[in-house]
Amino acid sequence: MKIAFFDAKPYDKPSFDAFGAKSGVQYKYFETKLTEDTVELAHDCDGVCVFVNDTVNAAVIDKLTEMGVSIVALRCAGFNNVDVKHAYGKVHVLRVPAYSPYAVAEHTMALLLTSIRRIHKAYIRTRDFNFSLTNMTGFDLHGKTVGVIGTGKIGRVFIDICRGFGMKVLAYDKFPAQGLADGENIRYVELDELFANSDVISLHCPLTEETYHVINEQSLEKCKKGVVILNTSRGALVDAEALLSGIKSRKVGAACLDVYEEESDLFFEDFSGHILEDDVLARLISMPNVIVTSHQAFLTEEALSNIAETTTQNIKQMIENGQCPNELCFRGDSAQDCKSGKCF
Repeated sequence: MKIAFFDAKPYDKPSFDAFGAKSGVQYKYFETKLTEDTVELAHDCDGVCVFVNDTVNAAVIDKLTEMGVSIVALRCAGFNNVDVKHAYGKVHVLRVPAYSPYAVAEHTMALLLTSIRRIHKAYIRTRDFNFSLTNMTGFDLHGKTVGVIGTGKIGRVFIDICRGFGMKVLAYDKFPAQGLADGENIRYVELDELFANSDVISLHCPLTEETYHVINEQSLEKCKKGVVILNTSRGALVDAEALLSGIKSRKVGAACLDVYEEESDLFFEDFSGHILEDDVLARLISMPNVIVTSHQAFLTEEALSNIAETTTQNIKQMIENGQCPNELCFRGDSAQDCKSGKCF
């Protein structure tokens, strides 16, 4: 089994080589992203392995089908970069529904604590032997209210962490998790109430038509003055220009972003020494109350191992059995993991 592995990074290879060797899956690594211009690299392969910024649109899917490539193995949970409707009946789209919710949830809390306690600023100061505490005052998380949009596995782990700090939780999800709300410390509410009453808002939902720009000019107007915005999910959940305006008007007290709407040509690459052409991102990074990490919330040893193991197992099951429980099936206007055993 030969798989073209796109957007390969050095930290990907050890785990994928190890699990691939055990399962008879050979990965052919390419540093380039999958696009209409690079899809030919998958010639003579059984499938492609792609990540969040690879392009799996109609043109790419048609070319894969033409070359006899029948598997698109996502090494991530999200699939907003895949034209699922067009893929139906043409290629099997497999994903990793969960790899380490702790990795992402813990990174989210790390960003929050770094921001509100000025850890990043203290680190820079003390390296210059500046031990002044001027402008370093933060605030307690205990007793504050966090609004969590999306209560899947990652959202629920983040809620557990927040509860450990003594925070109250307002949650929103189109499909509420049974048994999560206790009516006092954790409550499900509508978005308007969440925006109005949260000191911190954290996004842990997939990117869909409904959640696109859920943080926008209108929703920020409903928020408390000084609200902290956290996004470790998908960049397009936040209207970056609206966020920037909210920061400049002092409506947003701080923002912590591990993802960015226009990240595909920037994140995972080294642009130090270059002029950043994305003016919005450059301005966000220049703000003293903004922290940006480059889509690294997933990046732990445990998560990398789980991703490689599940991805490889998905590929092996599909080739050997013609089916895989982690295949995305198109159902009406949405996609979901395979329930019936075969998607087409």
